[in-house]
Amino acid sequence: MKFNPVTIATWNFPNASKKAGEMLAAGATALDAVEQGVMVEEADIRNTTVGKGGAPDREGSVTLDACIMNPEGDAGAVVYLKNNTHAVSVARKVMEETPHVILAGEGADQFARSQGFEKEELLTDASKAAYKEWLKKKEYKPIINIENHDTIGMLCMDQEGDIAGACTSSGLSYKMNGRVGDSPIIGSGLFLDNEVGGAVATGMGEAILKSVGSFLIVELMRQGRTPQKACEEAIARIIKQNPNYKDFQAAFIALNKEGEVGSYCIQQGFSYMKYRDGKNENFKSAYYF
Repeated sequence: MKFNPVTIATWNFPNASKKAGEMLAAGATALDAVEQGVMVEEADIRNTTVGKGGAPDREGSVTLDACIMNPEGDAGAVVYLKNNTHAVSVARKVMEETPHVILAGEGADQFARSQGFEKEELLTDASKAAYKEWLKKKEYKPIINIENHDTIGMLCMDQEGDIAGACTSSGLSYKMNGRVGDSPIIGSGLFLDNEVGGAVATGMGEAILKSVGSFLIVELMRQGRTPQKACEEAIARIIKQNPNYKDFQAAFIALNKEGEVGSYCIQQGFSYMKYRDGKNENFKSAYYF
C-alpha cells in the first residue's frame, strides 16, 4: 500500500517544507526528508532563530538545541551545542551511532568532531551587531510571535506511511547561559509513534516543557482524537497551568497516520507549512486568545 506523502512544519518556512516535500515525492524516506528539510533553515543566516546566525545567549555564545525521531521510535538529541550549524545532523548521529539519546555541551561538540563535522563560527556579523545593541540596555522582554525563538519543527510521512520528525532551534534570544528549551526534549518539543502520528511544538519552551505537550497529543490521537482536537487539548492544558498565558505564545502542529493535520496555539499569529501533492502552502493556525 502506498501512502500520499505529506510534510508539515512550524511557522512560514517555505524553503524547508519544499525541500522535504520534493524529496518525499521522489521516494525519499521520511527520516532523510525531515533532516534535510530543517537543515535548510539551519544554514540560512537570515534566520536568527535556527542554526548559523542564531541569536546568542547573554554571554554572546550561540548554542543550539535539536532532536530527531525515526519511525522505529529511536531518538537522538543535542543540547547546548556550539560550533556546528547542523545540530539536527549531529542529533541523528547521536541516535544512530551511540547508545544514548542526548549529548550536551562540550561532549556533544567532541562527538560532532569525531563524526567528521567541522568546527564552525555560528555568530555572524549581523547577530554580533544585534548582540552589541542588546548589551546597551540588556532588556529581556520576549514579544509574542516574534520572541526570536521560532523553532522549526517538522513532521514527514513518506510513501510507505512511515513518519519521522525533527526539531531545531537556537533557543530564546539572550537567554541565560546554559538554558535549554523544549525543542530537543523528546515528548515536549517532538514526539511520534509510527502507529499513530506525531506532534511538534514551538513558542515559550518553559511552558511546553512542563506540559509534555507533544507526547500528550500523540496519546490523545491514539485514543481517537483528531490531530486538531488533540492540539486544542494540549493548549488548554498549558493555559490551565499558566495564569499568565496571555503573555506568551505556545503552538503545536500534529499529523496522524491517515495524513490528517491539526494546529492550535494560544495567541493569534502562528502559522504552519504543508507540502502535499506538489502544493507548498502556509496556513494560519486556529487560536485560543
